Amino acid sequence: MLKFYFHQTPNPMKVALFLEETGLPYELVAVDTLKGEQHTPEYRAINPNGKTPALEDDGKRVFDSTAILMYLSEKTGKLAGQPEDRSEMLSWLMFVASGLGPFSGQSVHFRHKAPEKIPYAINRYLREAERHYEVLDTHLEGREYMVGDSYSIADISTWGWIDKATVVLSEGGLDNYPNLKRWFDSINARPAVQKARDIPKGIDFKTEFDDVAARALYPQNFDKNS
Repeated sequence: MLKFYFHQTPNPMKVALFLEETGLPYELVAVDTLKGEQHTPEYRAINPNGKTPALEDDGKRVFDSTAILMYLSEKTGKLAGQPEDRSEMLSWLMFVASGLGPFSGQSVHFRHKAPEKIPYAINRYLREAERHYEVLDTHLEGREYMVGDSYSIADISTWGWIDKATVVLSEGGLDNYPNLKRWFDSINARPAVQKARDIPKGIDFKTEFDDVAARALYPQNFDKNS
């Protein structure tokens, strides 16, 4: 059985959605990143990068949400898109992995978590996040799905971060991106989305962003001896 290492943040939620969409059996292992559980030697043996999500499958480890989605779709043949759309699939998966996700994350960090407000950084990452949203909005004009004519891991991967639009951008969220909003509302209405959202229920994840959480999430910002 798959062992799924999970925290209720955008990247693990992508994998949660895939698992709920496909009905694959899995064992859930909560990793409380605000407590620093991602830095234990045991977890680093599974994901040396010390991030969630990660997956174990019959002695094999897979880490990084994009790698996991690709691995599971190829293993099962589910939500992988059509062979003729492979180049398009890879392009949009990498767009999310190398652009939308990182810039969204940095926008959230500098707007909401950084100990000091740095106008240049706030503007830089917010504007880049907005640019990625504009690319998606243009791409989705007249389209129901990210790639081809069917729901796929490209939609799942994109959903994970677009779900946080109000935190990444502003309270207006997707108001300025009508095509992206239409697409998101369609994906978000799928029954598996609610099942994925229900996964954290009953797990006592730390919620307070205090000094312990800051050191757990951004250890490189602190002196090792402090």
